[in-house]
Amino acid sequence: MTSHPRRMMAAMFLPLFAALLSISIVNVALPAIEAGLGASDSDLQWVLSGYALAFGVALVPAGRAGDVWGRRRFFLLGVIFFGLASLLTALAPDPLLLNIARVLMGIGAGILTPQIIGMIQRLFTGSERGRAYGLMSTVIGLAVAAGPALGGLIIDTTSPEIGWRLTFLINVPVTAAALLFAMLWLPRPEDDDAGPQAQDTAAASGSGLRGIHRLDPVGVLLLSAAVVLIMLPFIQFRSLFGAALGVLGAAVLLGWVLWEKRLGQRHAGAPMVNLALFTVPSYTLNSLVLGLYFTGMPAIWAIVAVYVQQGLGEGALIAGLVTLPSALMVMLLSASVGKRVAERGTQLLVWGTVLSVVAMLAVAGAAALMSTDYGSLWLLTAAVAVVGLSQALIIPSAQTLSMQDVPERMAGAAGGVAQTAQRVCTAVGVALITGIYFTVSAHGEHQDGLVVGALGIAVFMVSSVAAAVFAARRARRAEAAA
Repeated sequence: MTSHPRRMMAAMFLPLFAALLSISIVNVALPAIEAGLGASDSDLQWVLSGYALAFGVALVPAGRAGDVWGRRRFFLLGVIFFGLASLLTALAPDPLLLNIARVLMGIGAGILTPQIIGMIQRLFTGSERGRAYGLMSTVIGLAVAAGPALGGLIIDTTSPEIGWRLTFLINVPVTAAALLFAMLWLPRPEDDDAGPQAQDTAAASGSGLRGIHRLDPVGVLLLSAAVVLIMLPFIQFRSLFGAALGVLGAAVLLGWVLWEKRLGQRHAGAPMVNLALFTVPSYTLNSLVLGLYFTGMPAIWAIVAVYVQQGLGEGALIAGLVTLPSALMVMLLSASVGKRVAERGTQLLVWGTVLSVVAMLAVAGAAALMSTDYGSLWLLTAAVAVVGLSQALIIPSAQTLSMQDVPERMAGAAGGVAQTAQRVCTAVGVALITGIYFTVSAHGEHQDGLVVGALGIAVFMVSSVAAAVFAARRARRAEAAA
């Protein structure tokens, strides 16, 4: 364990905050982009989906590259790339260049994010590692929940032409500070185990691979194609053509698995992702809990924002403020939860998933009361705050438990796989839940859409409860056997 853990966390989590803020803040900026650039509906869709696709595609190969050639090195590269792309996005003169820059932003975010997980595995142990993942959860929750409020404040206090540009421009000073902190406070390359250790691992495995071949370029292409094909139907092509793309994506994903298996049989250090990773029960089961959670819960921010603005006629700032108590819950609790994962992680995870179901039932109930004398925006805000409590329990617990038995040499790739799965699950869930919301709203009221949408999310949360209970029982059996 090196010195100044808080400084290292600050250096790692500042750009992560900016990367995740760029997912949520843009939702309230879309009308201003439409007015400022004359963007079409298709252009606006790609402002959202281009970033998500590039982010998802870059995660696993970037994680592998960090494991092989140095996590600090690729973290710095990702921060620089993300900051410059954010500047290009803010200065974009037309929708085409805006979307190209957004794709570059997504690549930068995808490069830096898995390095954080790998560095946490290397730099922290025991309760300190749990605390680091707890703070990471705080950053994630704060960025996602505070994005609409910050974006609404910027848009409502500036002109449409300037406001949307500022939502991207704020990333520049944040990443500049993060770059300075990382260069000062993160371990120097000679202290980072990724490069030398990875070389030793490759030599020991007898793979004899050098240069770009150590990244498994065929595996990178196959997985990238699979991620794009699977995500596109949910974020762009919601039709029979999209369904065909999804089926093709599943086939390509199977081809990637077979390729990685074959490569691993020849040389243990050759595959981009060693499939032995999925034989680690703690990684597989807790990653499943996170995947189910991300399939449902992120959609609540989208449908609550639409309901408050279109259903209640409030502005972007009010829609963002509704989510702030949830962000505060995450900010206040995640770090303390992370410190307790080593002792009570499985219990915290189960209680968090149970609370996620309670939260969705509370949101549905608050929405149902909006047309009565008992309903109010305050009640809805309180219900949404329970989401923050559940997230504060789930994410640091599941993240820490999933990585506790993963070998350090595979930490970056393991983090990339988990993050990619979460991005795909989020795209699927948001598409399904928003589709339900708009379908129900078209035949009734926005209030009905929120009620049914929240209940739909509750179904996914029930499945996450079942997965968490199974993971907890499996962990107890493993402890008893040991």
